[in-house]
Amino acid sequence: MSKINNRVFVDIHVIQSLPPSCVNRDDTGSPKTAVYGGVRRARVSSQSWKHAMRDMFSNYFDESELGERTKKIVEKVAEQICLLREFDWEEAMALAEKIINQAGVSTKDKEAKALFFMSNKQAEALAHMAILDTLPSKKEVQGALNEGMGVDIALFGRMVAEDPALNADASAQVAHAISTHKVENEYDYFTAMDDRSAEDQAGAGMIGTIEFNSSTLYRYATVAAHDLKKNLGDVVIASKAIKEFLRAFICSMPNGKKNTFANSTPPYAVMVAIRQDQPINLVGAFETPVKVKEGGYQGKSAVALAKYAKYVYDQYFAAPKYSFVISMDNELERLGEAVELSDLLVNTEQVVYSLLLENEV
Repeated sequence: MSKINNRVFVDIHVIQSLPPSCVNRDDTGSPKTAVYGGVRRARVSSQSWKHAMRDMFSNYFDESELGERTKKIVEKVAEQICLLREFDWEEAMALAEKIINQAGVSTKDKEAKALFFMSNKQAEALAHMAILDTLPSKKEVQGALNEGMGVDIALFGRMVAEDPALNADASAQVAHAISTHKVENEYDYFTAMDDRSAEDQAGAGMIGTIEFNSSTLYRYATVAAHDLKKNLGDVVIASKAIKEFLRAFICSMPNGKKNTFANSTPPYAVMVAIRQDQPINLVGAFETPVKVKEGGYQGKSAVALAKYAKYVYDQYFAAPKYSFVISMDNELERLGEAVELSDLLVNTEQVVYSLLLENEV
């Protein structure tokens, strides 16, 4: 079997409209933007959406299957030590810090100097090592930190600048979402009244502005299922992780200014393409921004995506081996089997499972 046939890539393409909102801000408080195709686009960073996805994972995975990105890893390991044996808290913290330092991770004031992605299984493994009579070697401790990955670590990776031996390669890539069309940021001027002000006192208790925009986004992500299986060590777990990755990517929403704008919307169109050659980002469909004289951007964006995908499949790469689509007005009908969300998730999980199982033969 060729190396190409051993690959399994799951691409996901989403067209999603956001009302006036500010889901992802820059350092000045403005909605993030980017120039693409010579015009200003709305943008939501991949980091922002991955954080929202990880929040959703907690609803579908057991706590033991996930990790935490935190500086408080000494505290995390100390909690596991106290579950194994009766130690006072300070002693448990000292043991935890010692084993973490042995792995090559520096600490200061009982915290890691940088954020560290650690699964609950890894914290438990370190706790067992911390209470041994003889301190394990650095290699042994690092081995414990490189096994028992949480699903989120296996998907999104871990980078440790201090010691690359603790790095974990991500099996997923998430693109920055950009609008399919040109946008201009707008400003909401608001006032807030003091509920206890006297009736004869005119004026607001507070005045301010909030910057926002509205847009139809193209969102893209891909998972190398074969690498995910390698990270997790199990076909069943990897296939489930793919399903929940898709669910979270489709259904999650970054929570910036959510109470102000109530901008939680479902996608308009979704396409999942399962390929064995390479992942393909179809953002080129929108390098020329979508323009409308009347109506909205959703349908026209889905049509542009379908047209560009057909061009790519005809000229550069074969159509995906399997493809599932959700589209309100069937704009993506030619690109795959039309399904509902529940079937898209289950079908993808089953196909990925079968392909990964074939790779093991």
